[in-house]
Amino acid sequence: MNAKLERKLRTLGAVIVAGLVASLVINLAQGRHSPAAFIAGFAYALVSCVMLGGLELFVFQGPLAERLNRLSFVALLTVRSAAYAVIIIAIQLLQVGERTAGLSLQTSIAEFGRSIAYSAVVSLVLNFGFSTATLIGPRVFMNFITGRYHSPVEEDRFVLFVDIAGSTGLAERLGGVGIHRFLDRTFRLLTESVVDYRGEVLNYVGDEIIVTWSEQNGAVDCRPLRCFLAMRRALQRAASQFEREFGAVPQIRGSLHFGPVIIGEIGDVKPAIVFNGDVMNTAARLEELSRKVDGGFLASRAAMARFAAPPPFPVSDLGRLPIRGRVDGIDVVGIGAVA
Repeated sequence: MNAKLERKLRTLGAVIVAGLVASLVINLAQGRHSPAAFIAGFAYALVSCVMLGGLELFVFQGPLAERLNRLSFVALLTVRSAAYAVIIIAIQLLQVGERTAGLSLQTSIAEFGRSIAYSAVVSLVLNFGFSTATLIGPRVFMNFITGRYHSPVEEDRFVLFVDIAGSTGLAERLGGVGIHRFLDRTFRLLTESVVDYRGEVLNYVGDEIIVTWSEQNGAVDCRPLRCFLAMRRALQRAASQFEREFGAVPQIRGSLHFGPVIIGEIGDVKPAIVFNGDVMNTAARLEELSRKVDGGFLASRAAMARFAAPPPFPVSDLGRLPIRGRVDGIDVVGIGAVA
């Protein structure tokens, strides 16, 4: 299954489960214990979550994504709220729950108002959750919600550093606003490949993007390597567009390493989930070395040894290279100028 579609379906499933649980809790809190009440609540929750979640995942994060991304957080929240309100009112007017459970239809304005208010609160929570997840990233959002890294943990991770070559000189020509637009366009394009190969964007730092995979996810079909190749192909396909708009086509270099990483929340006013350890430092220094080798990419032997299948392209053994911070150097492989 397509990785983007799989992620959206999993998110929709999580939204539906959360809606059903919320419906159950609310019925119990209000003393409604009859099977008909549960059926009605579940019907409302199911239809609402499918409609709202589907709108969000397959419309707002689909055909309308590029336009909506230009809006501010408040403006985006307003647009979502207006669309959600139309759907909620339609569902309540149809009285989906009562019809499904075989209950008598509501005729009281007060009852209808309470139903609207309940649905509005649920949709507001859902809306805010989607907006926040869009702002900070869905995986980071879920990690904060679940508290997965509230206490630091050690995980074995693939770490991919991708650097945009020549950005310093380009910044002088394009100016501050121009280089920002150039990097934004480039990173958005590169991130599509990250999603396709089930990676996680850890951070954007200057003209670099840092991507990570758990050992289990990254080892499958050499995903980090395929991701880097997909990034290069995506830039090649968009070359004419970049040339017209910026007068330059982005070129990327990269490095891949694997090993234990310490992951945890840091900070108070603006908490963040950060990765620390020798693996991060080594991956960054490998990226520096990649600027001096043909093909512009280096992967450590430690990373290559973790793949469950041979790499999708020929690699060349570069032996042990000296690297800043490591007395004994590091064993690496390189690639050619893969199309």
